Amino acid sequence: MSYKKASKLLPAELIALIQNYVDGETIYIPRRQDRKKNWGAGTTTRNELAKRDNLIYQDFRSGTDIKTLSARYYLSLKSIQRIILKEKRKNR
Repeated sequence: MSYKKASKLLPAELIALIQNYVDGETIYIPRRQDRKKNWGAGTTTRNELAKRDNLIYQDFRSGTDIKTLSARYYLSLKSIQRIILKEKRKNR
């Protein structure tokens, strides 16, 4: 996220009004609902995690135990269990 200078974007009257609430503070103005993007839409993270989860499930199906998967993928036992359950439901 990059910062924009308010004086270059907003009218002086609006800046004065905002200063009544947050004078000199940094604030975040969220996107409008109709312009929001889904998580991971701008990166490859979502696809990478899907591939990793699939590998975990395949390893599990091949006989690798949960403890070993936890150590191999640096995830908690609960996370491994959650991923296996999710992949199992997805592959039905």
